[in-house]
Amino acid sequence: MKSVYIENLKNFVNEEVEIKGWLYNKRSSGSIKFLIVRDGTGFAQCVMSKSDVKSEIFEMDIPYESSIIVRGIVREDKRAPGGYEILLKDLEIVSICENYPIPKVKEDNIPNVDVLMPIRHLWIRGRKQWAILRIRSEVEQAIHDFFYNKGFIRTDAPILTPNSVEGTTTLFEIDYFGRPAYLSQSGQLYVEATMMSFGKVYCFGPTFRAEKSKTRKHLTEFWMVEPEVAYATLEDIIDLAEEFVEYIVQRVLERKIEELKILERDLKELENVKRPFYRITYEKAIEILKNKGFNIKYGDDFGADEERGIYEEFDKPVSIMFYPKEIKPFYMKIDYHDKTKVRNFDMLVKGVGEIIGGSQREENLEILIERIKEENLPMEVYEWYLDIRRYGSVPHSGFGLGIERTVLWLTNANHIRETIPFPRLIDRIYP
Repeated sequence: MKSVYIENLKNFVNEEVEIKGWLYNKRSSGSIKFLIVRDGTGFAQCVMSKSDVKSEIFEMDIPYESSIIVRGIVREDKRAPGGYEILLKDLEIVSICENYPIPKVKEDNIPNVDVLMPIRHLWIRGRKQWAILRIRSEVEQAIHDFFYNKGFIRTDAPILTPNSVEGTTTLFEIDYFGRPAYLSQSGQLYVEATMMSFGKVYCFGPTFRAEKSKTRKHLTEFWMVEPEVAYATLEDIIDLAEEFVEYIVQRVLERKIEELKILERDLKELENVKRPFYRITYEKAIEILKNKGFNIKYGDDFGADEERGIYEEFDKPVSIMFYPKEIKPFYMKIDYHDKTKVRNFDMLVKGVGEIIGGSQREENLEILIERIKEENLPMEVYEWYLDIRRYGSVPHSGFGLGIERTVLWLTNANHIRETIPFPRLIDRIYP
């Protein structure tokens, strides 16, 4: 008898197999019981007939989430989860689970987040949570494959930093052996340095923002991927970002279709995510919003409502380019044609808003120094960053993509807290 994973049942039709997992759900119909078993790779229906198993096994009332080993014959049945089921011959209990705190009829419908969040370590066993986090895993692997295949070098940025990327108002400050340090809000400055060594690089890791925001798309700890490319212009980096997003979406559609179906995701919307995407100017975005009745003026930044007003006009991702420099960070390059703007872009997607922010970086030392002064930032902590311009500066560009927001978009989850195993929010740090 072969011990196999549920995801491989299609390879063992009409063979006797063993599955090691947990009892996810159950129902009975007279002399037949149906057990839904999960093993981490999928869910399988096990059909237990009173005539096929020992009476003591059939009569057992096994609690939900008990760990069990089931043995039986695999057969194809399109009505069963995954298209295959097991005709049960034997069952072994490994550990009994008593009083599981999440009712099976409610766990995927979020009956009470205040109840579920403190037991997030159990909630992630739910079928929809399982599907969301499987898609997250695929997104992360797709990221690495995309950049590896393009010759990028992964260079990890530090989490503890002596300076900020975009000012200190949203940073977590810590005491670092008697002097202040911060949890990183971006690895960008560091990959700009490694880019000068390797040409094309990216970092991937956790970032931290102390924003006191309570929206469905804000976390205080989240993950970002940040590529940086030497000699790349703004147009080059938008091309890369669009190719990147298309690759991720099509990869998930190819490899995680069953998970998307579990989530009842509109597949047509995702299938449509193919280049070319849309690109508009900041002025055009303002015009769209004014025409829709928004009280907004040139120089204002976009919040969640404004982003929604923009992306609802497009059936694919849309990038907004050339923002006023006053509302963007110091490192963004001043536009060649209009010195009041920067060469940047934000990519918005339906249902979420911004998932990517990027720009061409300012490579001119004198201009960068002046921008740091304008922002009243401490020059001394950026001396190492200025060295990048002092010693062989080149035009370069990069962007950052938020993993959780991307997964939120792909899965259409209720809230961003469901897109990471253990979310950190302004009012939650347990478990």
